[in-house]
Amino acid sequence: MSLNSKIIFHLMGLLLLFNGLFMLFAAIMSGVYKDGATLDIALASITSMFVGTTAMYFTRNHKKEVKRKEGYIIVTFGWIVMSISGMLPYLFSGAIPDVTNAFFETISGYTTTGATILDDIEVLPEGILVWRSLTHWIGGMGIIVLAIAILPLLGIGGMQLFAAEAPGPSADKLHPRITDTAKRLWYIYVGYTIAETILLKLAGMSFFDALNHSLATLSTGGFSTKNASLAYWNNEPLIQYIVIFFMFLAGSNFVLSYFAFKGKVQRVLRDEEFKFYFGFIVLFSIVVALVVYFKANIPVSEYHPMPYGEAESSFRHALFQVVSVITTTGFVTADFTNWTPFVKVFFFGLFFLGGSAGSTAGGIKVMRHLLIIKNGLLEFKRTLHSNAVIPVRYNNKTVREHIVYNVIAFFVLYMLLFIIGSLGLSFLGLDFESSVGGAASSLGNVGPALGSLHPLSNFNGLPMLGKWWCGFLMLLGRLELFTVLIILTPYFWKDV
Repeated sequence: MSLNSKIIFHLMGLLLLFNGLFMLFAAIMSGVYKDGATLDIALASITSMFVGTTAMYFTRNHKKEVKRKEGYIIVTFGWIVMSISGMLPYLFSGAIPDVTNAFFETISGYTTTGATILDDIEVLPEGILVWRSLTHWIGGMGIIVLAIAILPLLGIGGMQLFAAEAPGPSADKLHPRITDTAKRLWYIYVGYTIAETILLKLAGMSFFDALNHSLATLSTGGFSTKNASLAYWNNEPLIQYIVIFFMFLAGSNFVLSYFAFKGKVQRVLRDEEFKFYFGFIVLFSIVVALVVYFKANIPVSEYHPMPYGEAESSFRHALFQVVSVITTTGFVTADFTNWTPFVKVFFFGLFFLGGSAGSTAGGIKVMRHLLIIKNGLLEFKRTLHSNAVIPVRYNNKTVREHIVYNVIAFFVLYMLLFIIGSLGLSFLGLDFESSVGGAASSLGNVGPALGSLHPLSNFNGLPMLGKWWCGFLMLLGRLELFTVLIILTPYFWKDV
């Protein structure tokens, strides 16, 4: 089966066109704030749109069909092409003049990892900061899903693309037509972003900061406009509680948000993954809060003011960091690696949890952990009753065997890649803590890590090859491993 190369290049052009339009918004914001980068961002926008339009024009007579193989290529290379295009505002404006650093910052944005190489964020032009936040927002729900919403205009069906891009073990459709599903997901995504922006503005943030942090929160990205991240507002608890709430929403399945808006609240409350996701956050926050309150002795300082007392501060910091790490958002209010060795190891374990399937969060996902644990426990029964057929059940439905095998394979592959990722970073000279922390954070799209990559530091100290390596791990994690790795296999490229 030969590849339909024209449709691949046509959709790459479409993605570049979208990218250019979002850059145009950043250029407009740059002009509003008169930061001096307007023309540079506008030039980047025009360049992206020109290349995209040209590619679409020369491939306009394409066969209007996307098979699964083309779907994987479009998603994987789409993310790479978007990242290359997304570098242009940094390079043209001189905000990040080095290609390696610009690519790292861009792919960290699109994969919603939130790791940065910038030592001083606050000196950047406003337009560049908006573009930086937009890379999160575009990558969060997936520019591919946005493209699916308009594919009917081109006479193309998009199910193959959605299957490759949709986060989680399965694509839970809201509507029989996949394009309507994409639209509904984006309505919720945009609605949440607007709501958080308004609430943060009312709570005391400037409109600029509120917009940028909303873009980063709903995408579970974590880029901030401040060097201290959300620790800048440690004396404004309401701001941090608003961010916690929207991080929680972003880390939950967006399909459940749709059901909640339709009045089907019981369906949300009965969902197994949601119950465990909520339960994990409550339990882990209490554990960390108790340790912080009784052991960590957080000082009253510039970064740790306690306007409502030590107990509230301990609870808020613990809840914020737990939600931020589980949802892989990566915002920080404090350096949790200093909260006793127990808490450091505890948070390292949370790097591997991830949010819900069907959310913008990265990581392994709660649903996969549930299926692995359930299957593991059932192995005891199967050992005692070797002839019995004992299937795994999820939400009172039998899970097909091949899905269980897929989840187990994903978990094994994920841990193997974590080990390989850690070895790669240690080979490049990083110490043990920084190597395992950097690999786990990059693969899980978390952002902050351990060692020299701790939450109040950044990834600028990585060697050049280390930045490219972490960028590759980010891409693997964001696209759920198989989407990227399958195109690296010889079998994928054989005509069958």
